[in-house]
Amino acid sequence: MASKPHLEFERDMVELQDEIERLLALAEKKGIDVSGELGELRTKLARIQEETFRNLSPLEQVQVARHPMRPYTQDYLDRAFTDWIELHGDRSYRDDAAIVGGWARLDGAPVMVIGHQKGRDMKENLHRNFGMPHPEGYRKALRLMRMAEKFGRPVVTLIDTPGAYPGIGAEKRGQAEAIAMNLREMARLRVPVISVVIGEGGSGGALALGVSDRILMMEHAVYSVISPEGCAAILWRSAEHRDKAAEALKLTSKDLLRLEVVDEIVPEPAGGAHTDWEASAEALGTVLVRNLEELRSMDAQERRELRWRKFEAIGAWHEAGSN
Repeated sequence: MASKPHLEFERDMVELQDEIERLLALAEKKGIDVSGELGELRTKLARIQEETFRNLSPLEQVQVARHPMRPYTQDYLDRAFTDWIELHGDRSYRDDAAIVGGWARLDGAPVMVIGHQKGRDMKENLHRNFGMPHPEGYRKALRLMRMAEKFGRPVVTLIDTPGAYPGIGAEKRGQAEAIAMNLREMARLRVPVISVVIGEGGSGGALALGVSDRILMMEHAVYSVISPEGCAAILWRSAEHRDKAAEALKLTSKDLLRLEVVDEIVPEPAGGAHTDWEASAEALGTVLVRNLEELRSMDAQERRELRWRKFEAIGAWHEAGSN
């Protein structure tokens, strides 16, 4: 999967990839041997990709997480899972296309998969509301989680949203209540639950699918209480300081693993998940299967208690003195 449209720091890599594609087309058309030149270009491309993505700044990590060609929930469903059957609606108001969910099989075993879904073009983004769910999206997700519990099937959630939709209509229909209900009910689920931050995990809109036994994170995903732009606007009164905000938020997968907010990082291809959807899906599927096997070996009460302890332990604080 080509990475176009590309980010500024990807320019050299995209030019090399274009040169490789040009050589391949020439070889096919002229019937000439270009294996030597191809080998050199591919080696150079791999070296630049490895060096660039090893040294990304936090803000560049945010840009990669938002890359328009990054695989979304449906792309992983098409590759890491089989027998996908989508289920619709919250049985109260409407079907929210910003969240997709339904039955699928992972390594042959049935699971309930629920995830945020963005669009690839303006028409689809308007339909998906740019991956920002309304309360009915979270109520649909909760309905499907309860269905999974009824049938004793694990739940896998894929997180990729800038946040819950903050519109007046969403607030009138109980956005905060819908998110809070998901937090409470996910903590109570007796079936195994795994969450994966596959792109941008933003605020309560992400956490509403993130109370789980295991929190995984794609290598170049980000997870934070607020966007760098929003944080900069609050603290510095200007989005121009988003680089400082991104650094302060500790939103990268490495930061969050070190802080024990997430449990495991899923490796991405050298140039990011957007350069190879198949390899990214294979890596995700492998990690999901292993973690689900571990969780299935526990009884339900043990899983729930470990889940509660996990979230109780996140963060650091101290009690203020009486004076």
